[in-house]
Amino acid sequence: MKLSQLVSEYIAFKHALGVRFQTEARILKAFSRAMGDVESIEVEPSAVHAFLAGKGVVTGFWYEKFGVLARFYRFLMIRNYVDSIPLLKTMPKRPEPMKPYIYTLEELRRLLAATDRLQSPWSPLRAHTFHTLILTLYSTGLRIGEALSLTLADVNLLESLIMVRSGKFFKTRLVPIGPQLTETLRSYVQRRRKLPCPQGEDSAFFATRSGNALTYDQARKVFPILRKLAGIYREKEARYQPRVHDIRHTMAVHRLVAWYREGADVQRLLPLLSTYLGHLDIAGTQRYLSFIPELRDEACRRFEHYALREVEDED
Repeated sequence: MKLSQLVSEYIAFKHALGVRFQTEARILKAFSRAMGDVESIEVEPSAVHAFLAGKGVVTGFWYEKFGVLARFYRFLMIRNYVDSIPLLKTMPKRPEPMKPYIYTLEELRRLLAATDRLQSPWSPLRAHTFHTLILTLYSTGLRIGEALSLTLADVNLLESLIMVRSGKFFKTRLVPIGPQLTETLRSYVQRRRKLPCPQGEDSAFFATRSGNALTYDQARKVFPILRKLAGIYREKEARYQPRVHDIRHTMAVHRLVAWYREGADVQRLLPLLSTYLGHLDIAGTQRYLSFIPELRDEACRRFEHYALREVEDED
């Protein structure tokens, strides 16, 4: 049987089980295209290795692709479509986990200012769209995919609420927003409604000039342009440059620093932040809280205050 047919069958099987399977489906379709119009038994290990290797060094995505292919080929083996798995027996060394980039407030201001350079007569709302998108990501901590999936109906400006439907882990949640972001979104939506709304109130909130949703690929291509215009870079030897998703990490870290400076009970508030971000548990949030100097200093000050109080109580 053709490899492309088996890929389609496997994706349909996963969808029938209720699995979202979006990223995995993209990987498998890309794999099928890379292998060409071949029978499943004709796939050579060298071709699979070339697909996994891509054009650069081994990254976390290499392991993600490997895992998807390994599960796909186990599916084929169980159903006797193939009698061997054309994957590497020896795994390359897993790279160090990518460390999120935590933007400073000044860098965020420069990013926002850089959106003015996106102004174009062919896409009159483009600059305003990215300006509003960045503010929304920082103010709410939404995942980029969640923000781009918002519809006009999901943004309730009267009650200052955003409905995030079927986010990660298939959870739907309400995200309260402050008065400043509410006004920012109100200003944006007035101009957005002048664009086409193909699905009425279910049309995309962040849209292109056609009224269709701004896609992740479009956002991913534009963001490095904004980052370069804003002059934001990691050190030269870094494997990754700052990403749009790092704005979410930044929001979480900045919120924690603010709580420390306010003298708030951080341990009590951390579960609230976890719920706000749409995490299953606190462990998911803790991965976002990179140990930046400001956070370290505030934590040290809190500990010193606690330690001195304990010493005084003993005296």
